Amino acid sequence: MLVVDDDPTLLEIAAAYLTAAGGVVDTAADSVVALELAASRPPDLVVLDRMIPGVDGLTVARRLRETSAVPIIMLTALGEPEHRIEGLEAGADDYLAKPFSPRELVLRAENLVRRAHPAGASGGDVSLGRLRIDAERRVVTLDGTDVPLTTREFDLLAYVARRPGRTVSREQLLAEVWGWTVGDVSTITVHVRRLREKIEADAAAPEIIATVWGVGYRLNAAALGAEGSS
Repeated sequence: MLVVDDDPTLLEIAAAYLTAAGGVVDTAADSVVALELAASRPPDLVVLDRMIPGVDGLTVARRLRETSAVPIIMLTALGEPEHRIEGLEAGADDYLAKPFSPRELVLRAENLVRRAHPAGASGGDVSLGRLRIDAERRVVTLDGTDVPLTTREFDLLAYVARRPGRTVSREQLLAEVWGWTVGDVSTITVHVRRLREKIEADAAAPEIIATVWGVGYRLNAAALGAEGSS
């Protein structure tokens, strides 16, 4: 795991808790060291402060996303929804507002790592027309081409793909995909937008993942050349 923050106390505490939970932790106090470590010792998880010396955490997240689907937890002292949304749009899978409980950090880290590296298939494979989801390998192909997805994007797509034609609410996704009983549903909106940019012919006019206004989303199997799941 890689923890990036310019607060030495926070670095020490986060590293101690993650190590006690069984992680091997690298730390960085600025963006230069963070990107060097991520390249030389690719981590299974990145805990990334938004405000760090050098380029900011948003830029670091975007650079990581150019080559990696590593789960990213963004730390921010900026508690407004738009600031959290910026982090998610930059490629973060999760966020924590400062100050936060170290135990909560560990739980969220374990959840993301477990989803990214499952012991076995979770929920079974999906075959819907042009879309294939390999649950064990966590690989998605569309029209025979691999689609690079982050941990959250994969879980989100797999969840709705296993329920073609059914409307799932944002609250349902937050609880069953994110594992949160309380949270900002705008997180779901951002991830759906990111997912559409990767699987839709036109993300501005989506056909595969339709919005059910005021409720949530529905996967349209017909847009994939299928009428059901298998």
